[in-house]
Amino acid sequence: MPAMSRGNYLLVPAVLAALILGAGGPAHAEKGFGGGTDGQTEQRADTSDDGTVSVTVGGVVFDRSKNGGGDSVGALTSSTSWSPPPCWYAPKYTPEQLQKYLEPIWEAGSTGYEWDADQREKYNADDEKKGFNKDKSGKGYWWGSYVDKSYPPGWDSCDEDYFWVDLGDPPPADIENAVTPEVLAELAYAEIRVPGTEVTLAPAEATKVNLPTWAWLDGVEFKPVSVTASVPEIGVEATATAEPVSLRIEPGTPDAEVYPASGVCEIKDGRIGEPYAKGKANDTPPCGVKYLRSSGDGTFPLRATVTWEIHWTGSDGAGGDLPDGTFGATQDVVVQEIQAVNR
Repeated sequence: MPAMSRGNYLLVPAVLAALILGAGGPAHAEKGFGGGTDGQTEQRADTSDDGTVSVTVGGVVFDRSKNGGGDSVGALTSSTSWSPPPCWYAPKYTPEQLQKYLEPIWEAGSTGYEWDADQREKYNADDEKKGFNKDKSGKGYWWGSYVDKSYPPGWDSCDEDYFWVDLGDPPPADIENAVTPEVLAELAYAEIRVPGTEVTLAPAEATKVNLPTWAWLDGVEFKPVSVTASVPEIGVEATATAEPVSLRIEPGTPDAEVYPASGVCEIKDGRIGEPYAKGKANDTPPCGVKYLRSSGDGTFPLRATVTWEIHWTGSDGAGGDLPDGTFGATQDVVVQEIQAVNR
């Protein structure tokens, strides 16, 4: 049998398991307790009596009950080159489950005698009592890889074979993205949803050339949101919290001035910007824009982007910051000439 790379070596069981299942093999051959197929991700949602929604993805349970809501919510984009893990390792099988998963693959014979023999030796499969660590049942789990269901770049980089971790022990330090509180916080980051960023403008319907337009966001909508990621089987969890800190306004045309001059409006007293009040038509808004020419028969695409600071806390007492995230939206603005009246 030709030599196989580690990545291909791990994909073979998944492919063969699918063939076995398709041929009427045992349903338990594919799945471990973590709710996923080998190298794949299964999603399951549960609603408790109090309405809290939790979603199990890739062996990790996400509590989204404190997430942002509404029709226009969206995911954050990291303000740096950092991105959440595209794949990770988490508890996947008990000893009995791994045995039920692997033995049909070996029995199929399609992976070659040499490979099967190596596998049987690794898992001590011929020892009925101790094979697959059955003598440690209830004292640990076989860990395996899971991938982000959107398959981002690097999704196939978790190519380590199954490895055993005793309950209470950390995963091997040399295996990147094995779930720890920090890795769970990074995975929770990807599940955060924040409200849309359509700003309130005054004048509302159409603004005028050279007239300051006030812009603000309702502080009630822009409050901190959070997601908790956990692996209940090993008692590890982390919460990632996003807090709004500023709003960047891009007028959609170079023929405009923004307030403040940086175009970045900081949050103050739970609100970004200040609502317009009667009598302030000629005042300089703390957050807003002034268009210097008409939009004609069209509109200008005003872009409003909120920056959210992200911090996390873990079940082990650890915590820290993750890269800021941004989420924005574009809205059309009509700008009209001020009509002079000749007497």
